[in-house]
Amino acid sequence: MEAKSLIQIISEDEFLQIVQEPSRLFFKISALFCEKTKSGKEISRKFYSSLIQETEYLESVLDEHGARENKTWSFFSEYVACIRNLSIAAFYIKHILDRYPYYSLGESEENVQAFKQTANGALVFLNTSIQGLRAEVVKTGELNGLKIPEDAFSMDEFSDIESNKRLPRTILEDEVKEEEERILDLCQKYRKVAKMINEIGFKKSDNLETFHHVIPSKLDEKLVRMFKELVHSVQSEYDTYVKNTKMEQSRTELKNLRGYISMPLHLLEVVLWLCHFYERHEDDIRHGECKQQISRLVNKEVLLGQIFNFGFHYSKYYLQEGDKLVKEILKGFVEIVRAEVPVPHPLGFHARPSTYISLIARHHKGELYMLIDDEKFNAKSVMSLLQAGGLLADKGYQKVILEGSRQAINDAKLLAKNNYCEEGEFPRQLSYLRPDQG
Repeated sequence: MEAKSLIQIISEDEFLQIVQEPSRLFFKISALFCEKTKSGKEISRKFYSSLIQETEYLESVLDEHGARENKTWSFFSEYVACIRNLSIAAFYIKHILDRYPYYSLGESEENVQAFKQTANGALVFLNTSIQGLRAEVVKTGELNGLKIPEDAFSMDEFSDIESNKRLPRTILEDEVKEEEERILDLCQKYRKVAKMINEIGFKKSDNLETFHHVIPSKLDEKLVRMFKELVHSVQSEYDTYVKNTKMEQSRTELKNLRGYISMPLHLLEVVLWLCHFYERHEDDIRHGECKQQISRLVNKEVLLGQIFNFGFHYSKYYLQEGDKLVKEILKGFVEIVRAEVPVPHPLGFHARPSTYISLIARHHKGELYMLIDDEKFNAKSVMSLLQAGGLLADKGYQKVILEGSRQAINDAKLLAKNNYCEEGEFPRQLSYLRPDQG
């Protein structure tokens, strides 16, 4: 008996019957979208979310039936995918604008207006592009035999939820163990990602040709996703260990920091989806008539401007502003302590252990010193530690006093406990000392 294929090949007429119903709600909600935007009405987050939901559902049906690999349905599928990508980016911009008053960023009115104007400009571009793509979906669908619903949803079905009303705060303030340690760790992680993004070096430019060939050679979806996940990790830690704690209530700057985490996170979401769109549909990665048509509908130059002059520029800007706030937060958490640690065995403070102590000193906020009798040696300087090592050898001391922030002292004690990692094995907490992490 001949085995049956797991995949059943259907005719295009059969597929037309399958896709008719899933496309109906997409056409109705996207028709209302066009109606609202043309009449100048605001598109709410709820509306974008519904548009995304129906677009994703239709796209999943198309993908499940191999529509992208079929000449009749490939253009239709690509246009639907484009609408989904741009709708997600628009949703995050709208989310930022709605939540902006609650982020407590303390910006000047001039900066507030500049950001809102740029964000609203990005929304107009995306909404216009979605309208153009929707027209192509309709045209292609009709050519394929789809029946396009003539009526749209009622405006009342997508009334906005007021976002300026809040429930009373009744939740008890949590007490989280080791709050200060958690906050310090969170601040260090924030500073790390802020530095990484700042070092990429892309600057805002009115000359959009500057950004040609940057994607994907220097910036791509994978890299942006990594940045977004790093910021999301910081946000998750904040919400787990800082939010609704007594520490947060007593320190206003911690509440402000939450805003400086959320802003770049959502802006990176915008960059991610626009990069995804660009790599998939605009750049020379894909060829053919469909790509050319999409490039006419979604202006490549303007799209690059939105990626770099809006999304990436403001992601970097808010991370750098947040970094300034983090520095101030760290000042309030630096507790100076002393600890006695053993001298490295058997060679004392030669180059390797001195370098590790120096890296610890530079990694943490504040100063770290090595104390020998009445002399004080700056641990940030390897040469100073080598000098101290010579003095310790001359005096025959087997232990030495370190003075600095509790965080730096704790790391130095852990380093000493592992004989200054002379064998090259580092505890997880000291992984930043590895040569390949520099």
